[in-house]
Amino acid sequence: MSRQSISFTKPNDEWLKSQVDNKEYSSKSELVNDLIRQARKQQVQINWIRTKIEKAENSGFTNDGKESILAQSKSMLNV
Repeated sequence: MSRQSISFTKPNDEWLKSQVDNKEYSSKSELVNDLIRQARKQQVQINWIRTKIEKAENSGFTNDGKESILAQSKSMLNV
């Protein structure tokens, strides 16, 4: 594992210390690694949602009303 030296603002450092003091994590490094894992997982979810939105937008728009769209959806479920 590579070592890094990073600086924190006072409020962030105090929060990190409190998490370690409360036995939530055994060290600041463990906490920072966990936060990075969470951010990476969140980014995967954001990318998935973005892809779905782009696909929907590229499929075109409709002038159908909500009743028509609902009926089409229900008919597709009953196939």
